[in-house]
Amino acid sequence: MANIKVSIINESTVLTDQQVNAAVPAFQTQVSQDFANAWGINADLTFVGGGQQPDANSWWLVILDNSDQAGALGYHDYTPAGLPIGKAFAATDLQFGLKWQITATHELLEMLADPDINLAALAPDLNQAHPLRLYAREVCDACEADQFGYDINGTPVTDFVYPAWFESFRAPNSTQFDQANKIKKPFQLLKGGYIGILRLTGGEGWTQITAEAEPQTYQMRARVGSRRERRRTPRELWLKSKDFSEIQKSRKAYKHTA
Repeated sequence: MANIKVSIINESTVLTDQQVNAAVPAFQTQVSQDFANAWGINADLTFVGGGQQPDANSWWLVILDNSDQAGALGYHDYTPAGLPIGKAFAATDLQFGLKWQITATHELLEMLADPDINLAALAPDLNQAHPLRLYAREVCDACEADQFGYDINGTPVTDFVYPAWFESFRAPNSTQFDQANKIKKPFQLLKGGYIGILRLTGGEGWTQITAEAEPQTYQMRARVGSRRERRRTPRELWLKSKDFSEIQKSRKAYKHTA
């Protein structure tokens, strides 16, 4: 039994409880086998469907339609108990032809790897004007595209990087850098991948580099409720989610008007 408990909560109107519950065993296998073997972090996952109450002492992964719904239902930066919370937006995924299970496992693994969204790795910058930079410890961003995910018993799950990805001393092809073994060197971004960085000179704050535009950077326009938004938000401005009984009241009102 793992020390971390995560409630998988379905609040989406585009996915049934049966669809989400059916994916949870594959999510559990990925966490307890693949991710735990690489990172030494494990968790017990429990599905929470409509009308059910999550364990008050659990972390939450909430499956929502979009960020507007997250705001309407009162999901913020912490659970009501002040514990980590992750959000995946299923309607947004379906709108763009993406697999919601890959997004959900992306959020789950990144929450486990950096629950307080405050970890980063220091590494050299190829741009000599900025000799050092911090890489956000986001373990799925570099290889997040659906095409690099893999299946567990028919359920698609995200690829994720290994600790070696953050170790600049590693030579190319010297070790395994990600679960799917697509990445060949530290800090490599696969097609569609990106990572948040903070240069230690320049004062521009957190920016983002992408595989397509590397090493070009730009100010992050993070989606409301995303980990990237919270990384840039001062911790004193983080908000707790509503009490779950209040969320259930909000759900009824939201579904009545949606």
